[in-house]
This record gives sequence, structure tokens and C-alpha cells, in this order.
Amino acid sequence: MKIQITESLYKNVDDYFNQLLLKEDAIPEKVLEHCKNRNIPAINVAPNQGKLLHMLVRMNAARRVLEIGTLGAYSTVWMGLALPANGHLVTLDFDENYIKVARESLSIAGLQDKVEIRPGVAVDTLAQMLQDKEAPFDFIFIDADKENNPVYLQYALQLSRPGTVIVADNVVRQAKILDDSGKADNIRGLRQFFEDMAANPRLTVTAFQTLGSKGWDGLAIAIVNQ
Repeated sequence: MKIQITESLYKNVDDYFNQLLLKEDAIPEKVLEHCKNRNIPAINVAPNQGKLLHMLVRMNAARRVLEIGTLGAYSTVWMGLALPANGHLVTLDFDENYIKVARESLSIAGLQDKVEIRPGVAVDTLAQMLQDKEAPFDFIFIDADKENNPVYLQYALQLSRPGTVIVADNVVRQAKILDDSGKADNIRGLRQFFEDMAANPRLTVTAFQTLGSKGWDGLAIAIVNQ
């Protein structure tokens, strides 16, 4: 029997995985509900993708994590909960409302002492971090304005070390990544981001599509070689 793939079907698959495999992850669930109640746009990672970030941080034994794009701190919480006792996460956002809700989310998760929110335009904050000779990060998650992904990548490389893992979200965008017309700033930024990664000998890179509760999208994952 041929199965017709529909939006409700692949969302139901995500629900199945989340109910079965994330039932012990009560803290992120509380944070997600808090973000919904505070009317934060529902553009956060899906729960199973949040747990993937959590597991990647643990697999890399990361102690220092950088996140570009905080929103309501849902992904922040997933990664923060993966950190060891001496771990530290720095997350960047410019929107005062998002930052206020994010601080509340961190309080719900008990991560106030491990997570530092740095307000301001991310490019300016990253430049200041370099000027201040910030220690390198073990794991970097890029999930902000896609047109600036090439710039974020350059800063990420300067704030990394050999073995640093760099993850970028929303890189497929319902196959719009294939549009080479250059009309959309976000797609142009993503395509330049991929071209820059592919041409950089310091990076080993892959990307894959995802289909689930957040629709048709995907992730890029890179490891810094040297």
C-alpha cells in the first residue's frame, strides 16, 4: 500500500518520537510552554531537534557553548542542560522582549548561573568578543537572521578551536536553498554560507533535510579541523 505523505502524517511521526523518547525531559517542556504563553514566535527548534543539540553538546564534551539567536531560550535550555558543572553558555540576541522571556526561561530551568545572555546586534557583540580575546568555544549554534550566516561563520571560525562543532538551523527552507536568483536576502546568505564552508579547508561539513513538526527544513553540521 502506497502511503501518502501529508503534513499531519509527518507531524504525527514527530509526536510519536517526542512522546516516547522525550517523556523524561520535563524542563524543556516547561520552557516551551512558557514561551508559548509569552507569545514568542513558534520558530524555535522542534523538541526532538532540541534534544539532538543536547546530545551533540554532550558527545563533544563541550564546556563552552556559543549560541547566535536566543529567542525565548528554548534551544538555549536544551544545550545548557547538557553542560557539565563548570560549563558556560553565551547566547546573543538584540530583541529586548525575547531577552526578557529568555531570562525567565533560564530561571525555570535553573540555568541562570551557567548561561549568559549578551544583548545587542550579534555582529557587534561577536566583534567585541574577538577584541576582548574571548576563549574559544567547543560548540557553536547559529540560528539567527540567515542573510548574516556568512558573517556569523567567519566569527565562529575565529572563536573556535580544532574539534569545535558548528551547527546551523533552517538551511533548507522548503527547498528554497535551491533558488540561485539572489532575490531573497536570507537564501542568498544561506547559499554563500554553504559555499564558504565548502571552500574552507578548515572545515568538514555535511547537511541534511528534516521533515517534521517544523515543516520541511534542515541542519548543517561542521567540525573545525585545524
